[in-house]
Amino acid sequence: MTVFNFNWLPAPKNLNLLLDDVHIWRINLHHSESQLQSFRETLSSDEIARAERFYFPEHRQRFIAGRGSLRAILGQYLDIDPKEVEFEYQPRGKPLLAAKFADKGLLFNLSHSQHLALCGVSYQQQIGVDLEYIRTMSDLESLAKRFFSPREYEYLRLVSSNEQKQIFFRYWTCKEAYLKATGDGLVQLEEIEICLTPNQPTQLLVSGDWSLKELTPAENFAAAVVVAGSHINLHCWEYTGTGNREQGTGNKRINSSN
Repeated sequence: MTVFNFNWLPAPKNLNLLLDDVHIWRINLHHSESQLQSFRETLSSDEIARAERFYFPEHRQRFIAGRGSLRAILGQYLDIDPKEVEFEYQPRGKPLLAAKFADKGLLFNLSHSQHLALCGVSYQQQIGVDLEYIRTMSDLESLAKRFFSPREYEYLRLVSSNEQKQIFFRYWTCKEAYLKATGDGLVQLEEIEICLTPNQPTQLLVSGDWSLKELTPAENFAAAVVVAGSHINLHCWEYTGTGNREQGTGNKRINSSN
């Protein structure tokens, strides 16, 4: 089994994003009330309304922390205040930067599970990120039979019960990351095949030019990132919650040259 382990370090002062670069930000969604209030003040009215629809306070707090962190991260690349970041949404709900930022070529994707979130950022390359907490599921095998290919399903059934959870969520995050990159929905999950081979990088068996990387952001979490293109340089940053606009100008952060 090959799952990539990376050091999650604070981002450098010169946060450059080149054409083949992919930046993955690990975000802790557990924050103090004062930090949550600061995040909330950067959200749009529709984001606040969405947050208020969550029944459980912890879900509402995680949404606010996730969206607030996303705005702060994107604001660093765009060299604007987090509140000035504007989004548009694809038919299936995937957020994109508003058309006014199209000339920046900045693409992103956000995923969260439990107290963690991952934000992937790329330059002009479609990107999808998925993160899942590895947990016990009573219907794991039935879900695998429904959404996995016959070969994937048989592989899952052959591994030990202790391995099944990890294998299931590795398959799931890889497939979901691809669908998030393309903007397609879960209805096509079973059409995507993933090859898990011991001691070899995981392979994404789909048409087109895509790169797949698995990540281990924390214990008992599975994660994957899928990016258009065959050559990517992956950088993993720890989001510290301190908007870093003072680190440089937006023109220095997004650079199409290699």
